[in-house]
Amino acid sequence: MKVIIGLGNPGLEYMHTRHNIGWIIIDALADKLGVGGFKEQKKFKALTAETTITKSDENTNEEITEKILLVKPTTFMNLSGESVIAIKNFYKLENEDFLIIYDDIDLPLGELRFRDKGGPGTHNGMKSIVQHLGQEFPRLRFGIESRPEELKGRINLSDYVLSRFPEEEKDTTKKAIGQALEEIIKLLG
Repeated sequence: MKVIIGLGNPGLEYMHTRHNIGWIIIDALADKLGVGGFKEQKKFKALTAETTITKSDENTNEEITEKILLVKPTTFMNLSGESVIAIKNFYKLENEDFLIIYDDIDLPLGELRFRDKGGPGTHNGMKSIVQHLGQEFPRLRFGIESRPEELKGRINLSDYVLSRFPEEEKDTTKKAIGQALEEIIKLLG
């Protein structure tokens, strides 16, 4: 089983913000995989959707089916780890069974970085997850930084990440989401 978690905040006011890029990518992945709607799962503090993929076993070349769980935590960003640990414990998973997708203010807009381990940086959602899982789990960082240098010290970080992508950034963002989907599907096999 693989669990792909997109970090974000619930509520219409956060829906299309930079901080919700994880949810945006999960929704796009659900569309690409033909997954139906998300269901609220109170035991996971999340919205979830399930699908399966069929792939060849590397050792035997036999076709195997693997369950994929798409997750949008509803805990609000700063408590995302509560949702992740509930899923891990319920399904008795290992950290490598997860892929966490989140926004990264320290990367240029649209830049993608996959890592198998690392610290949370300044991201509060990742701090919560690291608190529950430790630092070793796969993650995809999606760059959201596009502030001009001269504005970096004058724009409140919280206000910036909770802002929406302006029209001039939408093409770059859309292309990067497409690239992210391609990479995630490759990872799934």
